[in-house]
Amino acid sequence: MKDRIVNIISWLIVLWTAKVFLFSLPYKFTDHPDTLHIFGTIGEWMKGFLGDGIGGWFVNYGAYAVGTVELITSIVLLSPLVFLLLKKAGAISTAPPQYFLHGLGGLMASGVMAGAVFFHLFSPLGIEVIHEGNSDNGSLFYAAVSILVLGGCLFTTNLYIWKSSKS
Repeated sequence: MKDRIVNIISWLIVLWTAKVFLFSLPYKFTDHPDTLHIFGTIGEWMKGFLGDGIGGWFVNYGAYAVGTVELITSIVLLSPLVFLLLKKAGAISTAPPQYFLHGLGGLMASGVMAGAVFFHLFSPLGIEVIHEGNSDNGSLFYAAVSILVLGGCLFTTNLYIWKSSKS
């Protein structure tokens, strides 16, 4: 019963994380004005102490880089479902264990969201993103914090499952 509850919680975390990441991709890959504001604000701030090269790169390519990492993370997190379907269809006989993929994906999600939380707290972006008079009321920051924490839980829980499977 405990394993079933852990599995359900793991999948709920995966679905939340993938939803946030995948639903943000159209913004990151289409130069949406809100995305340009966010990455432009951070990039300009970075120029002040990391130089024009890195700051300018972040202004121009940061959204694509972060979006790519979020896409790869979502693929890793959702891949156990794909592997399960492929196994049921007889297309494959073995696959990486779910606990490995969810643990790795949780670590990846926490990593990318640690960066987001950092920039919200320490750059001029702030917790509440205000662009053209509109506020997100902190929703981006709170989503980032939730994934930072839940990704860490996903990693830790699945690391524990992996260690207990070894003994």
